[in-house]
Amino acid sequence: MPRPLKVAVQMDPLGGIDINGDSTFALMLEAQARGYELFVYQVEALSLNEGRITPHAARTERVTARARPVTVRRRVGDHAEYGAEQVIDLAGMDVVLMRQDPPFDMAYITATHILEHIHGVGPDRALVVNNPAAVRNAPEKILVTHYPDLMPPTLVTWDVQAIKAFRAKWGDIIVKPLFGNGGAGVFRIQPGDPNLNSLLEMHFARSREPLMIQRYEPAVRRGDKRIILVDGRPVGAIDRIPAEGETRSNMHVGGRPVRAELTARDHEICNAIGPLLRDEGLIFVGIDVIGEWLTEINVTSPTGLQEIDRFDGVNTAGLIWDAIVSRLVTGGVNA
Repeated sequence: MPRPLKVAVQMDPLGGIDINGDSTFALMLEAQARGYELFVYQVEALSLNEGRITPHAARTERVTARARPVTVRRRVGDHAEYGAEQVIDLAGMDVVLMRQDPPFDMAYITATHILEHIHGVGPDRALVVNNPAAVRNAPEKILVTHYPDLMPPTLVTWDVQAIKAFRAKWGDIIVKPLFGNGGAGVFRIQPGDPNLNSLLEMHFARSREPLMIQRYEPAVRRGDKRIILVDGRPVGAIDRIPAEGETRSNMHVGGRPVRAELTARDHEICNAIGPLLRDEGLIFVGIDVIGEWLTEINVTSPTGLQEIDRFDGVNTAGLIWDAIVSRLVTGGVNA
């Protein structure tokens, strides 16, 4: 690019992150190393101002955020230095990174609608990563269901009787909320476990959302593989090993990352889903593979960059920024 990029990062509070594990922090460090100008804000500071100055004037719209310029550094407890808060016009940015964590609720969906007003390449546009419309249309536990040949037996339903029938068929099952994250609310129900009815009653008393039920895959004890794809191409992977006595492998709940190699099956999965991810503007994606099976396609705020870099000696954040710059240079959101 002929000038340094202006980058706004929409994320959860920067002060509370783990700087040695957070993928957004890695992206910010790489952007700063390239000379890019960084701003940070939380989604609650986002606004859409729209209307006409007079009845016959051209329609005007502005997507703004109360943001602060920021400098980041890899220093525990002192990793960010902020400038004065200001209202920025996000269409004046080159790139907006949408990196707040789920839950994927109506607040999250509303933010994608607002950012869609400015998403693009060119004057009065900013490249939103990932494409907000594609994020909205591709919840991670739903997008995967478009690839039934790649995934384990799976059921998405509100129907308690259907869940019981699925359990009767497969015996050992995983029950998880459809729009959660970080392993929260994920349960393994083994044959003979009497708690399924209570679990379903508790969930449906608190939520109108369906559940996802999957066959339990014993291969998870050897690792739940996180593969990072950049513009539809795999760039690295880690295995996340569940802690002793724990079903979930998420690093948020004690999963231990170890180095992983991509298998022939992993490449088959990536080749199958890569073109769709690239065409939809899903530049930074993390998929989960257990044994031979694809279980999730994470498009909201994938993690794993720093762990892959430490094991493989690569710069995955750099690859992501290269892909972003390529799209800006070619002038096409789906280039």
